[in-house]
Amino acid sequence: MFVDQVKVYVKGGDGGNGMVAFRREKYVPKGGPAGGDGGKGADVVFEVEEGLRTLMDFRYQRHFKAPRGEHGMSKNQHGKGAKDMIVKVPPGTVVTDAETNAVIADLTEHGQRAVIAKGGRGGRGNTRFATPANPAPELSEHGEPGQERNVVLELKLLADVGLVGFPSVGKSTLLSVVSSAKPKIADYHFTTLVPNLGMVETEDGRSFVMADLPGLIEGAHSGVGLGHQFLRHIERTRVIVHVIDMSAMEGRDPYEDYVTINNELEQYNLRLMERPQIIVANKMDMPEAESNLEEFKKKLTEDYPIFPISAVTRKGLRDLLFAIADKLEDTPEFPLEAETEDNGVHHVLYKHEAEQKEFEISRDPDGSFVLSGDAVEKLFKMTDFSRDESVKRFARQLRGMGVDEALREKGAKDGDTVRLLEFEFEFIE
Repeated sequence: MFVDQVKVYVKGGDGGNGMVAFRREKYVPKGGPAGGDGGKGADVVFEVEEGLRTLMDFRYQRHFKAPRGEHGMSKNQHGKGAKDMIVKVPPGTVVTDAETNAVIADLTEHGQRAVIAKGGRGGRGNTRFATPANPAPELSEHGEPGQERNVVLELKLLADVGLVGFPSVGKSTLLSVVSSAKPKIADYHFTTLVPNLGMVETEDGRSFVMADLPGLIEGAHSGVGLGHQFLRHIERTRVIVHVIDMSAMEGRDPYEDYVTINNELEQYNLRLMERPQIIVANKMDMPEAESNLEEFKKKLTEDYPIFPISAVTRKGLRDLLFAIADKLEDTPEFPLEAETEDNGVHHVLYKHEAEQKEFEISRDPDGSFVLSGDAVEKLFKMTDFSRDESVKRFARQLRGMGVDEALREKGAKDGDTVRLLEFEFEFIE
């Protein structure tokens, strides 16, 4: 079974905790601070493996949690950063954020990598907090939590050429005679439920991948029939080969078929119409085909080349394949998202990611104040509440962010309860 789309959970590794430690000397029970920093948590990195063809493995493993960094140690020894978790995906995998629907990565080439969930930085040990006024602080940080998110993996077909057209116009037959692909062929609609791929080689040694894409019907872009589920695979192709049944054996008008399919491509994604098209007039061995082709040419307004063929008798295939290979040489790829590259790792430009809010204040039905927000929650998770100095520092950081003032503006008074995640605090003036 072809697995088209899978939802998985990924989490970067938490940073290791910083340590509170002190130098110990023979006659001095407590010297200067000696607690090392925690190591960085591992990133979850997706890497393209060209040997993979489906997302089937993700059906059995849907959670990927990277290891945390090593904790800091005494004698100023820093914890080791964790080794990144590498997850193999097939070429053509598009990763989107399940909540925002923003594209995180578009992975197409073997070895290409993208960081999907970043690991947290290590917490600082007490060495970092020493000052002349406080040369031996009992203060350290927990590691920063790793980024966590639910993502959707969608496998998009990696084909140079996409065959489009109404069902039973001869796309499967064409693919079977020009390549080694063995698609199932029948005379009923929706024979092709998944894209069939075939490697095509021309007589002069050029080669390309051709995909027989599932038959479309009018309304496919809005979810009618099976069209919507598979129309997305066309997005990846560089050249669209539009196959038309010129015999009109099923009672449809060839030009109306052509207009209907192009309308579907345009309604689904306007960029699809940027692809060059080659029109294939198929079934030219049938009696009415020649006259139908003449009528089609009169109605055609676009400047697309037309190649009359018969997939059954193989007439006209040689010239068609040469023309497709020529067009591919002149046609660039169509990337779905802009990316930058840094040391071999592809980092996506998060165009649609909302800015993080430092904090928000709301009220619970019992009158308690609820504090939430990315920055304040991260600060909380990195605080060691078992040490008084850490708690005091946390309070100072909240004041510096304006939390105290915002609570007063919301009506908070001395003794009121303030909740943050699963914990409760008392507001003190």
